[in-house]
Amino acid sequence: MIKSIQHLALVSALSATTLVNAQALKVPAPSPLCTIKQAFALSEISIEYSRPAAKGRVVYGDLVPFGKVWRTGANGSTKIYFGEDVKIEGIAVASGTYALYSVPNKDSWEIMLYKDLTLGGNVAEYKKENEVARFTVKAKAIGEKFESFTIDVADITATSANIQLSWENTRVQFNVTADIDSKIMKNIESAVINDNRPYYQAASYYYETNKDLIKALEWVDKAIAQNPKAYWIVLLKAKIQAKQGDKKGAVATANQVVTLATEGKNDDYVKMAQKLIAENSK
Repeated sequence: MIKSIQHLALVSALSATTLVNAQALKVPAPSPLCTIKQAFALSEISIEYSRPAAKGRVVYGDLVPFGKVWRTGANGSTKIYFGEDVKIEGIAVASGTYALYSVPNKDSWEIMLYKDLTLGGNVAEYKKENEVARFTVKAKAIGEKFESFTIDVADITATSANIQLSWENTRVQFNVTADIDSKIMKNIESAVINDNRPYYQAASYYYETNKDLIKALEWVDKAIAQNPKAYWIVLLKAKIQAKQGDKKGAVATANQVVTLATEGKNDDYVKMAQKLIAENSK
């Protein structure tokens, strides 16, 4: 009797150990989770999705049927977060997190932003009333092959970017824009009036967005007065002068950049200044 009890205890212990080991076994996910974050406008865009692989299969029209709602990834819902109000293909979308769904077709896709983040692949329960936005974009054949489904934020400027969906030899993309100009202008006005002195940043924004270059030059001169050896600020002044059409002034200022950047052992700025000199000496 005692031996039977001991044998049973040993079997139970071995079974428990086997169960623990089985639970602890970690293997690669067939469709691994991916999170990307991209600084955009005054905040960020982040995307969380799982990446299925083609594995020799025909993707669109077979693995992913044409004309049917797709979770646009694998496993749970693909989630996209906008840190501020944006327009997507011209449609106003409030800041927040949305599930990304699509209806692939051969020549075009319908893209949908969806309120319910828990639907996942249960597309039979997809409800159109939960859509925040729906729009159509073209499908494009690309030369390179993407083995794994890939989402990327590309073509980024201060106020716009493209969200690209690539898999196999197909890519679709949709445009995202943010109206941040009024916010930045208000911040610049407030900071300068309160003498917080963000002169370089203000001058740089005016230069990049083609605003009042006279005001930009005034601010960059004040920034240089604060930090006379800052060759990157002096280069901005040369760029502003060049954009104003003051080639002689731009060349003179760029020569100062060469001297300051050489002292600071920054060859990149020396090259940029020399390029500006060459462009404005013709």
